[in-house]
Amino acid sequence: MRKTLPILLAIYALLTVGLQYLSNTGQKFPFYLFPLSTLLGFLIALLHAATRMKWTRALWLLASAFVISLTFESVGVLTGLIYGPYHYTDRLGYLFLGLVPLIIPVAWFMMMYPAFVIADWIVPVKANARSFWVAAIGAIVMTAWDVVMDPVMVKIGHWVWDANGPYFGIPLQNFSGWWLTTFVAFIVFIWLGKPLLADRSDPQFDKMTIILFSITALGSILGALSGGLGGAALAGIFAVSPWMIFGWLKMTE
Repeated sequence: MRKTLPILLAIYALLTVGLQYLSNTGQKFPFYLFPLSTLLGFLIALLHAATRMKWTRALWLLASAFVISLTFESVGVLTGLIYGPYHYTDRLGYLFLGLVPLIIPVAWFMMMYPAFVIADWIVPVKANARSFWVAAIGAIVMTAWDVVMDPVMVKIGHWVWDANGPYFGIPLQNFSGWWLTTFVAFIVFIWLGKPLLADRSDPQFDKMTIILFSITALGSILGALSGGLGGAALAGIFAVSPWMIFGWLKMTE
């Protein structure tokens, strides 16, 4: 497993950069490559989780991330209360109950897991209320990605905001909704998958989670630049970079 993950990460990086190149140059490519890229990132996250925290806890985190994100997204689309008023198009495939593409909770887990590991390293082992702070900071790391990802996905028509928000048409409520969704998913996981242990036995292995997160974020930043969203790209760099750098430094100590 440990020898296979770097190979999968390399393939994921090539696929992510390759898709951006094809998109930027206007070349046609099979529609399934985008969901395939997400599924590959998901697989990397799941295999890393299973190796780091064993399959039982990895599956608890997967279940928590999948159920909470799908539930919150479905309620959000129906009511507009969590993220603001929005709806998905059919460009991401089958819509669960006609509301949310099933690939969406897959993507949530793909990025929730590395965000959790990064927070697990950042929060001191003996910190008071450690579970709360791991969940809270992990949710911030996750939301940082959405700063650049959301404008790009709107630009290419994967979902539509039914309100003219101040951030590239996106309501600021969306980001508090992202934080809340991730925070709740982490708290549920910590509750179900007890105990919460800071596993720092293999920092080099855990650096793969930062690489996974960074590759995905870089893909969003490149998408923003190619789509004329330079401001979103810059905002994404400032939002994501501190957590990637801080996490990497903590794993290098």
